[in-house]
Amino acid sequence: MNIKNVWGKIVLYLRENHQIALHVACGDISDVVIKDGRLIISVADNTVLSLLQDGKREIERALSWQGLDLIVDIEQKIIPPSKQEEDIKKLKQIFDDKLIIKK
Repeated sequence: MNIKNVWGKIVLYLRENHQIALHVACGDISDVVIKDGRLIISVADNTVLSLLQDGKREIERALSWQGLDLIVDIEQKIIPPSKQEEDIKKLKQIFDDKLIIKK
């Protein structure tokens, strides 16, 4: 079972069934795996996470449409802070209000 094909058909199903917001959100997701009878979708963005949780039933229907019987798990992916973010945090602790960061 090729995850790219399965996920692509899910996105197609959502578009064809007029689930536009869910279709757009799923079109940007690349962290999807099939493991132990589960379709595991990992997302970092809270808005997308909420949208997927609300649309979980539609994703399950898309799997059924493909003849697949998988449990859908939607997980929040934790992205560790970048080295730059860690450095800024340390500098803020050291210099407190005296630190001015320009972007």
